[in-house]
Amino acid sequence: MENIIYHITTKQEWAKALENNFYTAPSLELEGFIHCSTSVQVSGVLERYYQGVSDLLKLVIDVTKLTSKLEYELAPSVNEMFPHVFGTINIDAVIEVIEL
Repeated sequence: MENIIYHITTKQEWAKALENNFYTAPSLELEGFIHCSTSVQVSGVLERYYQGVSDLLKLVIDVTKLTSKLEYELAPSVNEMFPHVFGTINIDAVIEVIEL
């Protein structure tokens, strides 16, 4: 598995993360984890879930720095294994933030 994973978010959500010193997403409360992607999965995620959404950022996450558990799980809708973070993402695990 890769040591780098990605998460798509908004500038507003990232600003909130910087204030809190950790990143979270609604899916953590709803599903128990934060959805992430590998490098080859990012474009498909953007196409499926973020059409027409502006102010997006791609968080580049070093999995070796994560303090929450990471697991790869099957997404049946696309039959692919996706990285899921079971907890908040600590800010120092985010090694780069890229505007989309």
